[in-house]
Amino acid sequence: MSVLVVTGTCTGVGKTVVTAALAALAAARGAPVAVVKPGQTGVAEGEPGDLDDVRRLAGVDDLHEFARFPDPLSPAAAARRAGVPPLRLADVTKHVQELAATRRLVLVEGAGGLLVRYDEEGTTIADLARWLGAAVVVVARPDLGTLNHTALTLEAMAHRGVQLAGVVLGSWPDDPDLAMRSNIRDLETIAARPLAGALPAGAGSLDPAEFLVAAHRGLAPAFGGAFDAAAFRDKEIM
Repeated sequence: MSVLVVTGTCTGVGKTVVTAALAALAAARGAPVAVVKPGQTGVAEGEPGDLDDVRRLAGVDDLHEFARFPDPLSPAAAARRAGVPPLRLADVTKHVQELAATRRLVLVEGAGGLLVRYDEEGTTIADLARWLGAAVVVVARPDLGTLNHTALTLEAMAHRGVQLAGVVLGSWPDDPDLAMRSNIRDLETIAARPLAGALPAGAGSLDPAEFLVAAHRGLAPAFGGAFDAAAFRDKEIM
């Protein structure tokens, strides 16, 4: 059994697409995989959320959402505004451990970035990862500003004793600009390891068969893919 937590350097970086890609590759290998979204915000009851995107893209139905808040805020702020108790990540930890006992892989997608608050005490997805002993996949933007966001995220993880599984670019365009191409080498320096993947921009709109191909090309062998960080770096930097 294995648990991977997926977080981002900020919101809108492609966490759900990367989560779906990880799930698609695991499912393609025949591994029992569950996907957990502890707290979904910005989506009303009955509306499709992030797990619906995972189902559509990866064909995985073992999906678990433990709280939903309609306002597009942090889970703590959304719960406060809704007048309901916040999501307790300590309870989520127990649920994930139960799932992991019977699944080969459990993927946990956080809300927003690493230190987004889930309750008034300031519990974060970093705490959940630490309690689970799970490594974290950090999804980053490729463009200007990503170096600072990524460095701060990784520094916060190290300070909290959270293991890095890899940095993945959540949306790599067909025509990257100078900053994006330059950022590749610097991101690898910040992470002290090669990139663990780069998914193409627009991957979330692909059909499941096309998405599986994109996932295989865009994620490293450690995740079941064929992404070659050195070849990607050489191609994009030259």
